[in-house]
Amino acid sequence: MPLNGSVHPRAPESLGPLVGKVKEYQVETIVDTLCANMLSDKEQLRDISSIGLKTVISELPPAATGSTMTANVCKKITAQLTGAIGKQEDVSVQLEALDILSDMLSRLGGTLYSFHSSILTCLLPQLTSPRLAVRKRAIIALGHLVLTCSGSIFSELTEHLLAELKRNESTSTTRTYIQCVAGISRQAGHRIGEHLEKIIPLIVQYCNVDDDELREYCFQAFESFVRRCPKEMDPHISSVMGLCLKYITFDPNYNYDNEEEEEEMMETENGEDEEQESDDEYSDDDDISWKVRRAAAKCLEAIVSSRHDLLQDFYRTLSPALISRFKEREENVKADIFNAYISLLKQTLPTQSWLPSSGASGKDDVPLTMLQNQVPNIIKALHKQLKEKSIKSRQGCFSLLTELASVLPGCLADHIPALIPGIVFSLADKSSSSTMRIDTLSFLHVLLCNHQPEVFHPHVKALLPSVVTCIGDPFYKITSEALLVTQQLVKVMRPLDKPYTFDAKPYVKDLFPGTLKRLKAADIDQEVKERAISCMGQIIYNLGDHLSTDLQPTLKIFLERLKNEITRLTTVKALTLIASSPLKIDLRPILGESLPILASFLRKNQRALKLSTLNALDILVKNYSDSLKPAMIEAVLTELPVLITESDMHVSQVTIMFLTTLAKVYPSCISKISGSVLAEIFQLVHSPLLQGGALNAIIDFFQALVLTKTAAVGYPELVKQLTAPVYSSGSAGASLALHKQAYHSIAKCVAALSSACPKEAPATVNRFVQEVKSPKSSPAVQVLAFLFLAEVGRSTNLSAQRELRAVILEAFSSPSEEVKSAASYALGNVSVGSLKEYLPFVLKEIGSQPKRQYLLLHSLKEVISCSPADSLTPYVEDIWALLFKHCECAEEGTRNVVAECLGKLTLVNPAELLPRLRKQLSAGSPHARSTVVTAIKFTITDQPQPIDALLKGCIGDFLQTLQDPDLNVRRVALALFNSAAHNKPSLIRDLLNSVLPSLYNETKVRRELIREVEMGPFKHTVDDGLDVRKAAFECMYTLLESCLDRLDIYDYLNHVEDGLKDHYDIRMLTFIMLARLSVLCPSAVLQRLERLIEPLRATCSTKVKAGSVKQEFEKQDELKRSAMRAVAALLTIPEVEKSPAMAEFSSQIRSSPEMASLFESIQKDSASLPASESMDMS
Repeated sequence: MPLNGSVHPRAPESLGPLVGKVKEYQVETIVDTLCANMLSDKEQLRDISSIGLKTVISELPPAATGSTMTANVCKKITAQLTGAIGKQEDVSVQLEALDILSDMLSRLGGTLYSFHSSILTCLLPQLTSPRLAVRKRAIIALGHLVLTCSGSIFSELTEHLLAELKRNESTSTTRTYIQCVAGISRQAGHRIGEHLEKIIPLIVQYCNVDDDELREYCFQAFESFVRRCPKEMDPHISSVMGLCLKYITFDPNYNYDNEEEEEEMMETENGEDEEQESDDEYSDDDDISWKVRRAAAKCLEAIVSSRHDLLQDFYRTLSPALISRFKEREENVKADIFNAYISLLKQTLPTQSWLPSSGASGKDDVPLTMLQNQVPNIIKALHKQLKEKSIKSRQGCFSLLTELASVLPGCLADHIPALIPGIVFSLADKSSSSTMRIDTLSFLHVLLCNHQPEVFHPHVKALLPSVVTCIGDPFYKITSEALLVTQQLVKVMRPLDKPYTFDAKPYVKDLFPGTLKRLKAADIDQEVKERAISCMGQIIYNLGDHLSTDLQPTLKIFLERLKNEITRLTTVKALTLIASSPLKIDLRPILGESLPILASFLRKNQRALKLSTLNALDILVKNYSDSLKPAMIEAVLTELPVLITESDMHVSQVTIMFLTTLAKVYPSCISKISGSVLAEIFQLVHSPLLQGGALNAIIDFFQALVLTKTAAVGYPELVKQLTAPVYSSGSAGASLALHKQAYHSIAKCVAALSSACPKEAPATVNRFVQEVKSPKSSPAVQVLAFLFLAEVGRSTNLSAQRELRAVILEAFSSPSEEVKSAASYALGNVSVGSLKEYLPFVLKEIGSQPKRQYLLLHSLKEVISCSPADSLTPYVEDIWALLFKHCECAEEGTRNVVAECLGKLTLVNPAELLPRLRKQLSAGSPHARSTVVTAIKFTITDQPQPIDALLKGCIGDFLQTLQDPDLNVRRVALALFNSAAHNKPSLIRDLLNSVLPSLYNETKVRRELIREVEMGPFKHTVDDGLDVRKAAFECMYTLLESCLDRLDIYDYLNHVEDGLKDHYDIRMLTFIMLARLSVLCPSAVLQRLERLIEPLRATCSTKVKAGSVKQEFEKQDELKRSAMRAVAALLTIPEVEKSPAMAEFSSQIRSSPEMASLFESIQKDSASLPASESMDMS
């Protein structure tokens, strides 16, 4: 290469493309030349060659593609480099060579397998090199080496480091060795775990050596251990925390007593690897004790964020210690102390999934109470700092206070006077940077949202001017944040939902013009436009009566914004707010023009816009009916029928709710379109998808419609249309024409119509009773009739219908299953409406009719579920006695109904009945035990119940059945555990230590439960333990969501690992668990990766035998897809690419066409999911 200045900088780069084009031996020649030139005396030539080598390495194809070139080239380079590193006098060559070696190890470490040992031998001596830069790069190279090296080489390295640490030749080398340990732990922490027992005592001992840099490295090592090997660190956490707390206050050259004369001391960070040792005389610039404090603070942050289980201890010892260090003089250290405290607050935030509202009192509340008591000290330590010159420390204060206000809403109420001056100072201070002001505004917003309005009233005068100034700020982000604060401030100044004494009128003249200016401006940022609209909407909502002549012109601007596509959605929401204001804002001037615009939005293809517009129209019709003309309404009406469709139930529901409003306010308009709307609604009623909110909306609409008394559609016509499809299905055949759900919907609607028209009701009831009796009725008509009688009977007493009882009992022997179950449902619900007449009868029948027992018990279940507790009380004893007669029934279906009845009955009087169930545990046969355990499952709901406190006390006894000798009892005990973990985790969180061993025990395959069954010439194995194992794995999955912080995740992973090799159903479950674990606790999964990948690889590469049946192929396909989803989830873990096993498996996937196409299709699927569920797969 000529050394012509203009050519050489580009020359090395052109080598990249060349590697892919030329033959292998030519690449080797290129590499040889470059390596030789690396050792040349000419500096320029050396630089070019090293850039060239790096380029070649980055372009080499990965080993997985099967090309031998990569391996050969790497071996050539490595041999040369290790030589160069070993015997080089010139440091810069050594540095370059180390750099290139690191590059190669990180990209192609696995390929260099045979060289690992010689690389290690070459790198270790470099750790004692006289030049710190060489040591540093050797550490980086070792970090890349430990990712792929074998266990024996890793042990050799750790042994060497341990020996050197014990020798402690000089402080300087000891520092390097500790840095090296930390580096290795950061790169491959899971491997160093088993050596920690020996390493930690040494590092603890070096913390006490009087050398600040050494101490800093010790804490950095601790930090990486805490993050990387949480399980192995467990026994050492308290001693490490003790050291952190000791050294976080370590400031030997500064006396904090004379704080009055304290000056800000700034110190620039020196480069980490300073080469000079400190001299004899000591000046302030040599003081690096701040680095020790910073490292200790960072280590504390790591401990706090990884050990949720120690929260209470943290509040006892760590919190006061950190608060007392908020006075730290060194900015960088203070930032890390704040971060550690913010981490603590984030850990305290009660996560929603854990604590249903009922279980909130108790253990999880303790940290919040402890925090509440420390708030005054926090404010005392911070409020002065809010006025300091240093922007960094003010920002830290605001981040911390923001987090505090979110974790404990209302906790700063008594401290507002102390905080306001600091807020105003940062908003008004000319030297404040824009981020400083944004942080201050966002804190103010959180503060205003999380506290009662009256605590701010004394301070509005001080706050308002500086916030208004920010609205006028030229930087759009500040304006946008200020508008958000103003909107909240308006709600605070005049809360319309409670009495207030504060007079907001004087402040309107400050607020309004600034906001109006932003609202008028057309050439501003989108976010500012939207927030100006929302803010002005809030001002009109809360203060509209103080705006006098300004109101109308402002509303006209809203009209303009409504016509603009970019701002229309925000404007619709603002108008909805204004229209709902209790101040009755006069909207007449803009109604005429805005209604047609709103009507046109219903045609747009933007779902959010449709929903918001329907809400806006609904409010306008309710509150401004006297100002709207029928013609305006009709323009809106024509748009509605299209919106009612089963493809979007939510839009349908909101549309029907709006129609209900219209039917009440403008009955005359409704009659005009009722035809087209009703056609759509009937279709919806007959749809299998209708339920919940949408169904209730339809019922309300029908009731409103019948009451409008407009002649077009009366009661008989509606009933006829609703039931038409049932009658038209003909009498032949026993199957139903519509979906089962549709019969329930029709019955509910007809019953609602009868209750709205009491005159018509008796006739309808009679008609349906006759239809059930008539032998001509088809099963479909009978089912509908029974469901209707059930709906009516629940709320009205039907005991006057003499024949009803006989009719229902007769239906119990109908040939159609659907008719039987509808009759049993009807009997139960009719009994609810007339308990006295019916309940004793039902109980008598259960006792005397063994054949019909199952149906009668279902009726009893309806009675217990739907009757109010006090009306059941007189019958409890009879029912209880009867149920216990049947709890040992051999038929499992019957036992389950008995259990559900028992459970729901227990809710009527838990204090008395729960102990009885508990007694039964030890009394009965296995069948009786399983019934009792299942009964408890039915007492757990996801809503708070009076029984919860009692259950919490005794659920442990019921869970003892997890160790029951009977397999079936263990299975229902797991179902109970799963239900509790899912619906009310607070019941079982504190029992996990005792329950988990039994749970894990059920995940094992039991050989004694596997038997062979002969089916003709074939032998078929049956595993009786499979259902129990499946139930156990389902419980494990549920615990991930609700009790993750109480699990020992490594123990948990052992069982997941076994499940990955189990039966088809269980493998499917564990693949899903693995995908979830990759998101929830990536570092633990990373540690176990090697062991988890093997079963995945086995599943993905199995081949089905050629002659197998179709199901077998489908089963294997499903398994492979599921396994591949788990692989995809594993690939999203940060730093997973460093794992050699994973790298090898990914390349195997890429090189097998079948696996590669499967992987791609999974990626496509996850790309089409909504963001929350998708997995990013790079």
